[in-house]
Amino acid sequence: MIALLFPLGCLSLVSLFIGVSPLSLTRLLAADADTLNLFFTSRLPRLLAILLAGAGLSIAGLIMQQISQNRFAAPSTTGTIECAMLGYMLSFVLFGNGNQLWLIFGVAMLGTLGFVTLIQRIQFRNAVLVPLIGIIYGSIIASGTTFIAYKYDAIQVLNAWTVANFANILDGNFELLYIAIPIALFSYLYATRISAVGMGKDFAIGLGLNSQQVLIIGVMLVSVLSASVVMIVGSLPFLGLLVPNVVSLFYGDNLRRNIPRVAALGALLVLSCDIASRLIIFPYEVPASMLVSILGGIAFIYFILKGPSHVRQ
Repeated sequence: MIALLFPLGCLSLVSLFIGVSPLSLTRLLAADADTLNLFFTSRLPRLLAILLAGAGLSIAGLIMQQISQNRFAAPSTTGTIECAMLGYMLSFVLFGNGNQLWLIFGVAMLGTLGFVTLIQRIQFRNAVLVPLIGIIYGSIIASGTTFIAYKYDAIQVLNAWTVANFANILDGNFELLYIAIPIALFSYLYATRISAVGMGKDFAIGLGLNSQQVLIIGVMLVSVLSASVVMIVGSLPFLGLLVPNVVSLFYGDNLRRNIPRVAALGALLVLSCDIASRLIIFPYEVPASMLVSILGGIAFIYFILKGPSHVRQ
């Protein structure tokens, strides 16, 4: 954890002082009004949003892989993010805004639960088929969402919502991401049961667990974490796939011990990509999701080529 937390702390300090508007440490310590306003209104909220989004979506990927018994499973390869987008669009169409959290979380949960139930009933010989079917499943849902957006002239709203961009994060519009903290703590305490269900239904029943109940709780955790991140920040493709696999390569598959590591590495990865996105064409910036997608896509190909030794069959 020290190897993760030290660079995370250093990059967090660097992030606070990168931006078009200069932020002086001297003026900040002198309590200059304009500097304090910039710090607490923009720079600090952006940093907190980055850390919470990276940690939350990475934990969601870890739990998703555990309950589906497949290392290729993640919110971006099981339709969870697309279902959250559908819930948002339904909220926008039915209620005139995207603030109906119960609808967004509910649609994300139902869609994810439907996919997990599907892959549990079909025994795939090749683990790679699970994310491929998940991508197809998510594409169908995304197509339906796009149709609704076109029908109700909301395509620009949908497009703006699907690309992760931390540039618009300000004080007062990111606080929903704090939900990642209690969910991460609950996941840590509940990790043993999730791990038991991940070993198979018969194994969980043998331990006296209600496997269906644990499965639903796991899906709820994944859905709420994924939907909250996508609602506030946008989509960060493959993040939930990349980070848990990297952690498992170095530390094994102990879910409880890996939750803090996954959270720290996910936050570190997103923070690094965000800093790079601000510096590539400074003073302009590109969406951080572009860099995350590149890294995640390369990792996805690598894990496929690595073969079955790295994949739960």
